[in-house]
Amino acid sequence: MKNSTKRKEEAAQSNGVKQSTWSKALRSGAVWEDKDEFLDVVYWFRQIIAVVLGIIWGVAPLKGFLGIAIFCIINAGVLYVYFSSFQQVDEEEYGGTWELTKEGFMTSFALFLVVWIIFYTALHYD
Repeated sequence: MKNSTKRKEEAAQSNGVKQSTWSKALRSGAVWEDKDEFLDVVYWFRQIIAVVLGIIWGVAPLKGFLGIAIFCIINAGVLYVYFSSFQQVDEEEYGGTWELTKEGFMTSFALFLVVWIIFYTALHYD
């Protein structure tokens, strides 16, 4: 709780200069005044991870349940480390750890499957 209060005070002292969302997303411990802005960053990071992993899985060629399980673990794990360690947000402000962990997960899963299938089929199907 102290961290959150301290970061809000730092934001108030920033002389009203608005930073871009992506510059805040890539800076550790950024201050997020708008909850939806941070949730959008989590959502879009998840989509980027889905595309990258879909390409890697399709080129590898990884198949079956193992590929899906590894994707789920990496996707959830990377985002958990991002918001808990890198950004150091108070998860309770966003509805808890579970809410942040599942933010945009199903759309990223669908995108991952589409990219994985396209690349696998293009490179390894006879």
